[in-house]
Amino acid sequence: MVGSLVATAFWAMLPAYVPNNFAVLAGGGRPIDGGREWNGSRVLGDGKTWRGTAAGTAAGVALALLLNAIHDPVSAALGVTLPTFPLQAALGLALGAMMGDIGASFIKRRSGRERGASFPGLDQLDFVVGALLFAFVAAPSWALETFTLPVLAVILVMTPVLHVTTNVIAYKLGLKNEPW
Repeated sequence: MVGSLVATAFWAMLPAYVPNNFAVLAGGGRPIDGGREWNGSRVLGDGKTWRGTAAGTAAGVALALLLNAIHDPVSAALGVTLPTFPLQAALGLALGAMMGDIGASFIKRRSGRERGASFPGLDQLDFVVGALLFAFVAAPSWALETFTLPVLAVILVMTPVLHVTTNVIAYKLGLKNEPW
């Protein structure tokens, strides 16, 4: 039971887990806020770009389509019925993850934190909140069926652990300037 919950939670969130990481690799370019300030600080900062947002969203949707293609053999191998991703759900998860991260950047700037500054809790769950919100709006019946309360509980425990682990790895590989 626990194994199937973890597998389902991880599989269902993969299209949301990937976009922000991919945006770091493909980012750069014009900032979304165009360099604008609000009350003396940047609205979002240079780290939130149109190219990164588009590339991250595209990567999340592409991953969802790939997961659909390998769904049957993976489900059979694990002995778990994993969800497939309608296009609306894939887009909701991927774009929602990016919007959650952008929203967190806005909150960080308003609280006086600089780009890259740690904000425990927000840093680990911002994209999850965005992804789930957008998925529930874009594909409500799919989201209700997929994100049951036990699955949501696993996501809320699993995500911070995965987030910290992947960020430390990216930092050690020189892909990030800070390990959070």
